[in-house]
Amino acid sequence: MNQSLLQILTPAGLIPDLETLKAWLTTTDNRLHESLVAAAFALKNQQAGPGIFLRGLMEISNHCQKNCLYCGIRGKNATVARYELSDEEILHLGQKAAQLGYASIVLQAGERQDNKFVLRITKLLKSLKSISLRDGVRGGVRRPDGSAGLGITLSLGEQKKEIFEEWYAAGAHRYLLRIEASDPDLYHQIHPQDALHTYERRIQSLRDLREVGYQVGTGVMIGLPFQTEEHLAKDLLFFKKMDIDMCGMGPYIPHHDTPLAQYAASIPSPERRLELSIRMVALLRLLMPDINIAATTALQVLSAQGREQAIEAGANVVMPNLTDLLHRSNYDLYDGKPGAAVDADVEDTDFARYLAQKNIPILRGEWGDSNHYFARNRD
Repeated sequence: MNQSLLQILTPAGLIPDLETLKAWLTTTDNRLHESLVAAAFALKNQQAGPGIFLRGLMEISNHCQKNCLYCGIRGKNATVARYELSDEEILHLGQKAAQLGYASIVLQAGERQDNKFVLRITKLLKSLKSISLRDGVRGGVRRPDGSAGLGITLSLGEQKKEIFEEWYAAGAHRYLLRIEASDPDLYHQIHPQDALHTYERRIQSLRDLREVGYQVGTGVMIGLPFQTEEHLAKDLLFFKKMDIDMCGMGPYIPHHDTPLAQYAASIPSPERRLELSIRMVALLRLLMPDINIAATTALQVLSAQGREQAIEAGANVVMPNLTDLLHRSNYDLYDGKPGAAVDADVEDTDFARYLAQKNIPILRGEWGDSNHYFARNRD
């Protein structure tokens, strides 16, 4: 194994510098790639545990006031069939998650800050927390008030700090807000130049989430137009500096009805984007051994086994989609989104059989909170 890689795994924990990370991202040495992946998987087992946590994903609405240049549900895309799940539909999905043994769910939607939306989410959170889990919760009584019920992650974009506080008090305890590109210049290249899409506002929202008490997650797209391996290396150091608790990152997949799609010919090949994505997962696991890292859905666009490759590189969270099949295809973030006709239950699937062959347990009935969050708050 590469000597520098051995050093990072010592108890002292040497953090590689920017140039080392760039070298690891650009290398064509397959042996080094395999060593990084193997070391990350071993470290994940040691620091985050051997199992895979499940998050039942609910794509509750594709209405969005933002106009990010890469996103298929951007507000100005007039070709999108807009939808919003009813309260009854969302609560039904929460009950389905509990019946399937998923102790945690994710509520995801396009970004909105209007009062009607905010109040509705508050009400839904209180109702979702009242759903009883099939077998109770193991390792899930994590909130200061000792409450259990469904563990809830939100991915609902930027909000005022008082709204984050309101939702936390209502029952949410994890929040995913992807930065998409941690370099300010690159961030501005993939977003409109207006007050709704500022880098500073995104960063402040991440800081607000931390102050409120959430387990905070972020992430980036890999293989963007204009992006270099140096950008990606800086992303890894950004995650470390922000001391995040969880991460969801994956390959950039163009959507044909977006401004950024005009640059699709200039992005790395599917094979290279997949390789970079897997390597980013491995390197982040080596940098931050005890955080939660998702094996994201976008990986499956580039390879039917993309999610499995991420798990072998140190990812420990998967998010089966609970959304009704009628609406799922309209949450159209990028072209070729997989799973439009796949049931949420992972039981008796090729994925479950893969995990069994690798002796990787599916941890049903567990919230799957970030060990990093609790280690930091003990210090």
